[in-house]
Amino acid sequence: MRVFVTGASGHLGSAILPELLSAGHQVVGLARSDASAAAIEKLGADVCRGDLSDLDVLREQAAASDGVIHLAFRHDLMLSGDLAGAAEVDLAALKALADGLDGSGKPLVGTSGTAMLVVGGIVGRPGTERDVFPGGGYRIDGENFVAYLASRGVRSSIVRLAPTVHSSLDHHGFITAIIAAARHGGYAAYVGEGANRWPAVHTLDAANLYRLALEKAPGGSRLHAVADQGVPFAEIAAAVGRNLGIPVRSIGTEEATDYFGFLGPFAQLDNPTSAAITRELLGWTPTRPGLIADLDEGHYFQA
Repeated sequence: MRVFVTGASGHLGSAILPELLSAGHQVVGLARSDASAAAIEKLGADVCRGDLSDLDVLREQAAASDGVIHLAFRHDLMLSGDLAGAAEVDLAALKALADGLDGSGKPLVGTSGTAMLVVGGIVGRPGTERDVFPGGGYRIDGENFVAYLASRGVRSSIVRLAPTVHSSLDHHGFITAIIAAARHGGYAAYVGEGANRWPAVHTLDAANLYRLALEKAPGGSRLHAVADQGVPFAEIAAAVGRNLGIPVRSIGTEEATDYFGFLGPFAQLDNPTSAAITRELLGWTPTRPGLIADLDEGHYFQA
């Protein structure tokens, strides 16, 4: 299968490309810079130059491919606080990719996040793949558009990623930001009792799920890339403190933004999430270390 991948040189892309290539697929990765192009070529894939604003390129590459995996996202806009702008760019890119796949029966695997379950109002229980939200909102519009494409003859699926996708390949994610805050503050922190839970998945397990989705997910599927259903944030802080050799302490809600920066609201998120339906539907079985075990391997704390 010839697979077009956006975000091919990023954290997830650097694991998904080898996963696809080892399964015998041909891969074309979107690259917006010389460095990204070199990284994609080093992994053994072909390169298409462009970015998410090049809608004609996205449309043409989708039409020329046997399937698409869409990973790229304007994280720079998200981190600056422009969530609406990041979501708008993402939706425009999805529409261009869809134009190239319309009526073909080919797969399109999109990307969302389990945090949108909380945005959608799921509290007090683990979120599931059956939780959907007809109204609009951050990431929700894009997710619903991907699911809708099944009615347009596209074998579409959406992967909801845990907020913590962890491994030695992760250099810019939430865990690295938490560790940076701890180094800067001189202590590892959690908010209140730290009982709020974060789901997590190892990068290589997530990459395996994307391949399975590409190869056999039914149209309109929502899938959860979750191995740890919910790790209490206090346990994450304890692992950070243990590995840095610094104290661990509780902070108040009013201190969270000063300590965590942009992560302040996320650090208080209670987002337990089940992947039982995904595992049964695709036979997906995570085999890599869980979040705490991965932290204790020490690679996150090397200078």
